[in-house]
Amino acid sequence: MRAEPYDLITMGRIGVDLYPLQIGVPLARVESFGKFLGGSPSNVAVAAARLGRRTAVITRTGADPFGEYLHQELRAFGVDDRWVTAVEAYPTPLTFCEIFPPDDFPIHFYRQPKAPDLEIHPSELDLAAIRSARAFWVTGTGLSAEPSRESTLAALRARAAGQGPGEAPEGPTVLDLDWRPALWDDPGEAPALYRAALGSATVAVGNLDECEIATGEREPHAAARALLDAGVRVAVVKQGPKGVLALTADGESAEAEPLPVEVVNGLGAGDAFGGALAHGLLAGWDLDRVIRYANAAGAIVAGRLACSPAMPYDDEIALALAAGTGSIPKRTP
Repeated sequence: MRAEPYDLITMGRIGVDLYPLQIGVPLARVESFGKFLGGSPSNVAVAAARLGRRTAVITRTGADPFGEYLHQELRAFGVDDRWVTAVEAYPTPLTFCEIFPPDDFPIHFYRQPKAPDLEIHPSELDLAAIRSARAFWVTGTGLSAEPSRESTLAALRARAAGQGPGEAPEGPTVLDLDWRPALWDDPGEAPALYRAALGSATVAVGNLDECEIATGEREPHAAARALLDAGVRVAVVKQGPKGVLALTADGESAEAEPLPVEVVNGLGAGDAFGGALAHGLLAGWDLDRVIRYANAAGAIVAGRLACSPAMPYDDEIALALAAGTGSIPKRTP
């Protein structure tokens, strides 16, 4: 019997976040840290699982205790880890940050000599599962080095081709632009690779810096239209304190103002936004509802310290929307 397809499969970065437990303190002076599952696409899978979706992630860790920890955390969050495999040659990545609210969160990646999640090979991909998933999510960082680059493009092509002639999947194929130049072998290659990936995606999500790299446009409406011209059906442009803009190829538009929140750590907000965006698109909501819901999810996580454990439940998002603020009490699982 064929297994039911996943609601969402994500692919790309994973690592251990070691975040300071002191706020407003330089990293050199921090005395204690919290250990959390990290990596944007992995966090997106957690965020969608929190909202009741059946999710899985395609990624790789080191063959070390931190890799074992990430497997444990994924399973605890309800994310299928069957496609999370070990790489003997490289250690599991670590990520440190500094927390200076409301808008300064320096991040320090330890992904040398190479991150295992960039060692995803095309031959290892379960293309049938990728094609059948109701939604699929990849990131621009997956394009930054081989063999992850070819694997990311192969997965996108498989989604665009569908399960047979003319049978492209009905659900979204999302490219999170996720521009992190420090993680690229050659950042100058990024624009052409983004254009190639956009041609096989149906949804693009990015902030203004990311949109500029992918399209050359920075003005929000111009950037959204450029993403649509590149081939996607939905373009989502995140503008930080100015909110979110979304346009569709059918001429629909939606905007959401940011919910007020007492910011603690803004680093996980985009991943919460992503998981909620996927959830809303899968639910078939109208664009305005999807964007407002995702915007609220991001605001909630900006008011919390960690990323993965902070991902909100549906009732928390409903409470934030009703209250008009992202500063709400954290629900106990």
